[in-house]
Amino acid sequence: MPVKTFFTASAALLPCFVLSLCLASKSSTPASRAQRTLEDQASQEHIAWVTQALDRMLTVKTGMTRTDLLKVFTGEGGLSTRWRRTYVYRECPLFKVDVEFTPLERTARDSGGRVTLVESERDVIKSISRPFLARPVMD
Repeated sequence: MPVKTFFTASAALLPCFVLSLCLASKSSTPASRAQRTLEDQASQEHIAWVTQALDRMLTVKTGMTRTDLLKVFTGEGGLSTRWRRTYVYRECPLFKVDVEFTPLERTARDSGGRVTLVESERDVIKSISRPFLARPVMD
């Protein structure tokens, strides 16, 4: 089995450190070792940033308010209602969460039975998805 096919098919199944060990064994010249050192350092910095970002995203929980959510996330474009919206992480719009709210200050429907679209900072998070990766939505 060619090495390239193995890594392409199995990369999602192997932990990062196993892949780095496998890839590190491909070449042993001083220049390639120096390049690997730089790549390893950059990789470790990326992993540290993603870990820190994920920890911050996971601080938002059900029962918190829209104000609490907006300290970490910002609204994404696309279709949404007062009750449900997708939010993107402030530092990288590829990280997203889907959030459902319980309206607090106003009724969910007006006297005509129509859904009210006015969001309140005091709306309470009813449910929040796990953070996921997706391309940004542009209006």
